[in-house]
Amino acid sequence: MTGHARTGVRRGRDRKAERLTPEPGRDRFARGDEPSVAVVGGGIAGLAAATLLAERGARVTLHERQESLGGRLAGHRIRLADGSVVTMSRGFHAFFRQYYNLRGLLRRTDTALARLTPLADYPLRHSGGLSDSFARVPRTPPLSALGFVVLSPTFGWRDLAAMDARAALPLLDVRVPEVYDRFDHVGATDFLERVRFPQAAHHLAFEVFSRSFFADPRELSAAELLLMFHIYFLGSAEGLLFDVPTEPFPQALWEPLADYLLSLGATVRAGTPVHAVHPREGGGATVHTDTGATAHDAVVLALDTAGLRQVVAASPTLGTAAWRADVAALRSAPPFLVSRLWLDRPVRGDRPGFLGTSGYGDLDNVSVLNRYEGEAARWAARNGGSVVELHAYAVADAHQGRVQDQLVHQLHSVYPETREARVVDARHEWRADCPLFPVASHQRRPPVRTPHPWLTLAGDAIRCDLPVALMERAATTGFLAANTLLAPWGVQGQVLWTVPRAGRSPALRALGRLAAR
Repeated sequence: MTGHARTGVRRGRDRKAERLTPEPGRDRFARGDEPSVAVVGGGIAGLAAATLLAERGARVTLHERQESLGGRLAGHRIRLADGSVVTMSRGFHAFFRQYYNLRGLLRRTDTALARLTPLADYPLRHSGGLSDSFARVPRTPPLSALGFVVLSPTFGWRDLAAMDARAALPLLDVRVPEVYDRFDHVGATDFLERVRFPQAAHHLAFEVFSRSFFADPRELSAAELLLMFHIYFLGSAEGLLFDVPTEPFPQALWEPLADYLLSLGATVRAGTPVHAVHPREGGGATVHTDTGATAHDAVVLALDTAGLRQVVAASPTLGTAAWRADVAALRSAPPFLVSRLWLDRPVRGDRPGFLGTSGYGDLDNVSVLNRYEGEAARWAARNGGSVVELHAYAVADAHQGRVQDQLVHQLHSVYPETREARVVDARHEWRADCPLFPVASHQRRPPVRTPHPWLTLAGDAIRCDLPVALMERAATTGFLAANTLLAPWGVQGQVLWTVPRAGRSPALRALGRLAAR
């Protein structure tokens, strides 16, 4: 990217969103001049990189260790105890409206994003009885913050007056990447305590959001917390509006995208893990899999944290000693659990499709899948039941069975009508492959560019000096990885969009600057 950014106006997008233009160049490679590129990893980041490279005419080979694409949003078919064949995945993910680049990727096969459907709210509930809703909160800052204070039972005017205003000022003008210089050395919980953020709102809103990073907020970098506040609240007019797929991830998202890649001439090699990448004299690399070694002009490593560490460790001539040490220092978040229950009776009709929870032990959220997912709705209609999903992040208890039982027990507290339901079947997905963003880790996090001009990195663990997070960071770094390879070949990359890289208004920026004095 050239680094040139300007605000752009486009129907359906925040008018202050920033447009980042790539280096100028040809529309695509000339016939006979197409380079061979291996993209390692078939999650969101790898799919973004592979899609753009293939669209520009490169000969792309996409390698994915699992049998299906999608990475942490993949799915697989299972047979339930009643004989039904359904798709099991890691379940609920919110596709927020400010995920511009991810949504741009999905538009390749779904121009109108008709395979996504909105949920009306992002409701939160604490076991003490307090609850928050964002349905009626204005979308445009600073009205969004004022509206939250007015409408929230957990954050009143007295709480606002009790806060340390000067310590809270950085929330008004989050600048990327400067926020990491100022706050990466501070923990998220420490920052909230310094601000004197009200405990009820602290536990309900910020704990729920910070745990979406699959981490205990005491370990999470305050810079990531401030960035999250900027992306979803004070930096964007998109608010907390989000969509969810109308069918399981493979059917709604990844199978159409795989077909699109194949139509562009790409090769998709699912079930083919890459073990090592060895640089070749004169540039490019040899990629080693179980089936042999293939030479490529360029490589994109779009792997999860553990996968990237493993490939780099097995490729001793890759990169410099310092770069390899930075990759080795990447950490994965603690284990998380997704439990999906097929129940023989419906939950109450007013239960939302998604509910964030706090104070219910390890339970972090509850989703009623048949409220929005077609496959789950069809099963519920046939059986007069419901499909409920429970998430637990940053699980400390090593006894998996006990945690699974506790989640069901907490579900009974959240939705008492489920106590009488018979569990037709239950499936549990335990994983520990999400990146961790601990205090003072940003500077060591490897960026998209590497010591080799033919090698780039992509994924939500990769350092990106743009206001993006989670799935949007994965998609953005995937496109950046492709853009970085395309520029030296004289081929134009893709325009990217982000929420503003600083506070939205001159007044908020002026107030935010007071904290730096």
